Amino acid sequence: MAALAKILKKDFFGRKTLPVCKELIGKFLVRRYKEKESAWMITEIEAYDGPHDKACHAFKGKTDRTKTMFGDAGVFYVYLVYGLYHMLNIVTDKKDYPSAILIRGVEGITGPGRVTKHLKIDKKLNGKKAIPANGLWIEDRGIKISKKYIKRTPRIGVNYAKEWAEKPYRFILIDKKNQ
Repeated sequence: MAALAKILKKDFFGRKTLPVCKELIGKFLVRRYKEKESAWMITEIEAYDGPHDKACHAFKGKTDRTKTMFGDAGVFYVYLVYGLYHMLNIVTDKKDYPSAILIRGVEGITGPGRVTKHLKIDKKLNGKKAIPANGLWIEDRGIKISKKYIKRTPRIGVNYAKEWAEKPYRFILIDKKNQ
């Protein structure tokens, strides 16, 4: 763990999803795997906010797949998409209000499937707390990102969600050098 790092806990994630999104950009996803630890700045995320969000897996209710989203904040929701890629989400808000944030990119790796593949994340982490004991957690290392460097756009690949597809629930750290 970095000297000034603070592990983000349930109280950080147990708030409304969109404010958590704004603060999650610039935090570090930390992975300990086979005694090796690596940290990656979070650069792209998407919000899935509650039972009325038609793009949210929990829109149609609680199932075996989505029950993690209805649980405690600060827990990972990991699922397999297209039978190929694991998607890493962190549960937010209050218990029984299904919401989560998808980690779409970290510094140097874009695409949620690439992130999980590179960091060796799979369904074994589904339902696990974001803590060092579980080998995956999120840290605040004191880096502050100005709002002007965070771009909001509609989410990707959720056209089926109709009006919810256009909500600006995707947050991306834009490159300061290209400004």
